[in-house]
Amino acid sequence: MPQMVPMIYAPEVLAARAEGRPIVALESTIITHGMPFPDNQIMAKRVEQDLRDMGVCPATIAVMEGNIHIGLTAQNLERLAKTKEAAKLSRADLAVCVAAGTTGATTVAATMICAAITGIKVFATGGIGGVHRGASESFDVSADLREFALSSVTVVCAGAKAILDLPKTFELLETYGVPVIAFGQDQIPAFWSRESGLIAPLRMDDPKAIARAHQMRAALGLAGGQLVVNPIPYIDEIPNHEIEPAILAALAQAQAQSISAKKVTPFLLDYIFQITKGRSLAANIARWAGPPAGRPARADAAGGVGSAVRLVARRAAGCRGVDQNGVRRRRCRPAARRRRRAGKPK
Repeated sequence: MPQMVPMIYAPEVLAARAEGRPIVALESTIITHGMPFPDNQIMAKRVEQDLRDMGVCPATIAVMEGNIHIGLTAQNLERLAKTKEAAKLSRADLAVCVAAGTTGATTVAATMICAAITGIKVFATGGIGGVHRGASESFDVSADLREFALSSVTVVCAGAKAILDLPKTFELLETYGVPVIAFGQDQIPAFWSRESGLIAPLRMDDPKAIARAHQMRAALGLAGGQLVVNPIPYIDEIPNHEIEPAILAALAQAQAQSISAKKVTPFLLDYIFQITKGRSLAANIARWAGPPAGRPARADAAGGVGSAVRLVARRAAGCRGVDQNGVRRRRCRPAARRRRRAGKPK
């Protein structure tokens, strides 16, 4: 007999679904494994609010006591931010965590799985996993890459994490048939840096075109999603020549301490945070939404995951974009309702 998946939707997500508003998935590993409390809670709240301010409903995904949560209430977000027992979940251990009734935070791969089964088409994150440096010896390759070939979700981020072997990471994505789309520039960004030195296989400057590509993959029956890489704002980036020495020092320490498997990425990011005196974390947060409160936006501060997410999510959800068959729509239903309330003609 088929087993039901224990899933809990946050009231905000349920309301967005009922009203036809766009929803964007968010991962939770950055909350439990990326930074300490209360910084993690503050960051998560800010990211969610930035999406709300753009007219998009955030849906942070996590497993709590065996239930897959699609969106977190304020109370659940605080509980997750404080927990020290959360597992780091990918495709291999998601089902085990749910079946065992335990708590875990979702990586890119696990978030894509949960987004796909709940019909969420767009997922925003800071950066994806990939092929680790030295993978020819360790065989350490993130499950995130293969998930792009399996789950039909458009992921918007600032590139693969710069601690990785970036050329091999994007070669493997090409092997898996994953479209890598640079938004607004020719080069693939490198997480903390706007440029990696790698030319993107695809470039798109219009979020509507990106959404149409997402819909067309479904119309063609192509499995898997697409990766949209949108660079960090100019004002917040750490240029490659500045961050690379910190990465090399962190990698040397990880090797000296025999750090391996799932502990590698959190260790490296924390070590780089210490070396850069917090600058790497500030850049990490800026990737989502641009300048913090109190700092005016500048014309040269273009970039940030949020700037691409809002329009892609709206189009992918059918708002002012295309339907599931790739056909243009004249207007989304919520927009039509707003016009009627304002007394404007259809």
